[in-house]
Amino acid sequence: MESVAGENAGAPTAIVEEQHGIHRIFLVDAEARAAGVQPGQAANAALALLPTLQLEERSLPREQQALEGLATWLERFSSFVSIADQDVLLLEIAGSLRLFGGLRALRQEISKGLRGLGFTGALAIAPTPLAATWLARAGRRACIQDETNLAPALRKLPLACMDWPASLCETLTGMGVMSIGDCLRLPREGFTRRFGAEYLLQLDRALGHLPDPRNSWRAPERFCADYEMTEEQTDRELLLNICRELLLSHEQFLLARQLGTQRICVSFFHLKSPATELRLGCARAERSAGRWFELLGIRFEQLLLPEPVIAVRLRSGMAQPLQAEAGRLSFRGKSCAQERRFSITQLAERLIARIGDQSVQAASMVAEHRPDYAWRSQSLLADWSGTTLDASHQAVQRPLWMLPEPMVLPMDSGYPVYQGCRLRFIDGPERLETGWWDEDGISRDYYTATGNNGRRLWVFRNRSRGSSWYLHGYFG
Repeated sequence: MESVAGENAGAPTAIVEEQHGIHRIFLVDAEARAAGVQPGQAANAALALLPTLQLEERSLPREQQALEGLATWLERFSSFVSIADQDVLLLEIAGSLRLFGGLRALRQEISKGLRGLGFTGALAIAPTPLAATWLARAGRRACIQDETNLAPALRKLPLACMDWPASLCETLTGMGVMSIGDCLRLPREGFTRRFGAEYLLQLDRALGHLPDPRNSWRAPERFCADYEMTEEQTDRELLLNICRELLLSHEQFLLARQLGTQRICVSFFHLKSPATELRLGCARAERSAGRWFELLGIRFEQLLLPEPVIAVRLRSGMAQPLQAEAGRLSFRGKSCAQERRFSITQLAERLIARIGDQSVQAASMVAEHRPDYAWRSQSLLADWSGTTLDASHQAVQRPLWMLPEPMVLPMDSGYPVYQGCRLRFIDGPERLETGWWDEDGISRDYYTATGNNGRRLWVFRNRSRGSSWYLHGYFG
């Protein structure tokens, strides 16, 4: 992944790295590349081509910080993110496809998000981590879902994408081995005897012949981010903008974890004086960058900075779960009365006081396996302690919307069809065979199914009354 950004946002920029005592271009932005500046050039040669070129020294700690920031951001798409190398991030996305509307939609969402963050990513999808890594390094925007298609796709890739030692690649090139396909054609015993088993095992892992477990990266539980400047700054407007960017990152960090914090600390570092700290607090846990920035702006007006600032750090306090609040509705009483806002609970209480307890009801669960009898209406002011269910009953998943009467579904080759789409089972069967002691007993096999639009349905098939399929409810 690439990101080139300088404080002179409008000027062409390049990252330089010292190699054998000579500063060479490591990375360039689009404007510098259009002017002829290329990675590997000496810095003096690049400046001769483009005198306005802004040069920045490569910083491995900053690159690692950026990589970890991206890994934190990618946790919104997958529960398993792995930092595989200094320029490679791996995501396990099989469990996220249905949530994001399929493979194509998920890929577009990640690509769009990377561009919004100022990065250019080479995205590749494959059944194995190494295959995806090699395809991305080779610049192939591949999307391989079937493992049988791995070998044909990998055979065309050059040796450079495998990140093997330069000496090994030179030896293989001298033998006429130019691609992964050429490596796979070599005798295995001879390859192992000459180059060792490590590289042969890598090929086997890439093709899915051997497992390739990876460690999942986890972001720290408390947010801490730095912004380092290339020169000292006294412009308070610029410092506030830097704080705003850090607060936005802080908000995303907390949003991904559904947490908030009551305390933050902003540190302004100087070259010769101790850091100036500004501590802020909220009465309740908060994550909104706008809310924190409003408090920061008030305190910042009174802040005295003894020296220019060279870096800014934002640290959050202990994270804590946010307290969910019900929505509030606005009501206006008699004419010219001031508008008042009530929560949903307050509204229900006022309705009960006005029209009676019997007119406002809530639904509670009942320890009954038959779906039609598994709930009952109950007064909102009733004692709810008697409705507590055992853990096994609470663990059963039921749709939020149940139909008053099950609806017969058409069939296609024995499978149920809904709105012209053949349903696909994703869970089940759950067999319910109960109620034999009265006239409303059931004997059914329930399934959770989904159609082309991704909507989850609760369907069943009677075991004793023919072979028809029925729709009984919709999941949220």
